[in-house]
Amino acid sequence: MSIHNAIYKLNPIVKMIRGEDAFDEAGNPVAYNKAEAEAEALRMIATENRRAAYISEADPLFFKWQAGEATQEEWAAKRQEIKERFPKE
Repeated sequence: MSIHNAIYKLNPIVKMIRGEDAFDEAGNPVAYNKAEAEAEALRMIATENRRAAYISEADPLFFKWQAGEATQEEWAAKRQEIKERFPKE
């Protein structure tokens, strides 16, 4: 994820970014709030990290629990740990 992804997400009319300048479909400059874009980029990164952690850490415990190789408590504890590590804002 990059700040560019955040700018596109926050400003749907933006069709192109060059450096720190954003432009619409016709090539007209589009103003955006850099601080908001940076905050959104960080939020997007945290969301992706949380998703990846669920897939790589919690999901295997879920399947082990279903197979009788782990407990529901282990799986729930891992999910809680991931939520604390990557909180939603």
